[in-house]
Amino acid sequence: MPVSQTMPVRLDWAIRSNISAMSCAEAKDSPGYACAGPLSKCFNSTNGPGYFCNCTDGYEGNPYIVDGCRDIDECKRPETYRCYGKCKNKPGISLGISLLIFIILFTLMMRQKRRMNEYFKKNGGSVLEKMENIKIFTKDELNKITGNNSEVLGKGGFGKVYKGTLEDNTMVAVKESIEINEAQKEDFTNEVIIQSQMIHVNIIKLLGCCLEVDVPMLVYEFAANGNLQDILHGYGSHRLTISLDLRLDIAIGSAEGLRYMHSYAKRTIRHGDIKPANILLDDKLIPKISDFGASKLLTMDKDYTMFPVGSMGYIDPVFYRTGHLTKKSDIYSFGVVLLELISRKPIIYGDNLSLIIEFLKAYKLENSGRAIFDKEIMTEESIYILEEIGRLVMECLQENVEERPDMNEVAERLVMLRRARNRKHNPQNLEVIPKLSFSAADINTNSSTTTLSSLSTLASKEFFDQSVEMDTWSLRENASNL
Repeated sequence: MPVSQTMPVRLDWAIRSNISAMSCAEAKDSPGYACAGPLSKCFNSTNGPGYFCNCTDGYEGNPYIVDGCRDIDECKRPETYRCYGKCKNKPGISLGISLLIFIILFTLMMRQKRRMNEYFKKNGGSVLEKMENIKIFTKDELNKITGNNSEVLGKGGFGKVYKGTLEDNTMVAVKESIEINEAQKEDFTNEVIIQSQMIHVNIIKLLGCCLEVDVPMLVYEFAANGNLQDILHGYGSHRLTISLDLRLDIAIGSAEGLRYMHSYAKRTIRHGDIKPANILLDDKLIPKISDFGASKLLTMDKDYTMFPVGSMGYIDPVFYRTGHLTKKSDIYSFGVVLLELISRKPIIYGDNLSLIIEFLKAYKLENSGRAIFDKEIMTEESIYILEEIGRLVMECLQENVEERPDMNEVAERLVMLRRARNRKHNPQNLEVIPKLSFSAADINTNSSTTTLSSLSTLASKEFFDQSVEMDTWSLRENASNL
């Protein structure tokens, strides 16, 4: 009786050519790649070089032709695909959902890309990308630089500043401003060009910007030691000893930066918001003027503003009243900064006292600022330096802007004081300090020079975001009774 025997046979084959046998990774980029269609999957051969194709899981058919792989309806093959409970054909549904999600994501990505291109053009990208001294960062590059805005250096009414690191490990500060109106956006391109052209050791350098966002983000060099406001008025462990020499160096460096802006930049620029918080210090304590959000080009059509910007206590009273911003407005603000440097007192200190008014009182009563000077630096050797700076402050605070010195004179006088300090002169080796050019009678509510009443309102507590309010009327009464 014949015996019938059977044995399994497995057909194993691979695609290879006479010239070479490619793996899947190599074959995918070749013109003769055999796995056709999105549902065809490549496998490396198991019996030598080459590859072969199969349909992906849940599909069957011919993987070597387009649309050759078809969905398997498992519910119609219970002997092969066991199902407990209600059977649903999932692979096809999953593919549809996946395809829908892909289409939605692709649409959103294209819309986002289109929006970023619109922002780029609106923010002056076509002009700024031609500038050689400024780098245009993409949004993705900026997210990588800041670690998706992970470390905040500071924030306030202007927006936020984030710490970042470039590919060469250079530290940077990335400024994200609050929303600006369309009129300000029109000026943005020109202002970025101006800032990028300001190359001075005492001006914070603009390295680049990101234009693929609604409000452009600016990338600046990093100032490791923060701002002068925190160094002068920090408390506890943050309060550092600051020598007179260092204060002079900070004053001189800041004055040199402003002098460059006023006289030597390609276009005359007024800062408009000089204050200790906008004077940054690098790792060598070199001061750098920063935050040009309020700065204006000195042109005829931009000489006035209906809404004066700046920080109360530092803003020029003339500018505040008239809206007329001039270089002498920066002189006034810088005078207040000098006053903080020699007194180490904030604008409002003690029992709601105004630093400016108390300083003017001291000069009226004693023709000297000794009552205001910081005791840490007031010695017999240094008193003449402090008095000279005090006189300079008085001139910077003159209400008549024509009587204020320009920044060239301010910088030169500070440099002369530094040289005298370096020579270790003492009061006996110098000329007797002359009396002030104005008398005590000049400091009154009717004077055309520095007046307490004109300063009292701007120096009063109510203009600061403090929890305690001052009575402006009583401030004025105190001033008029001097």
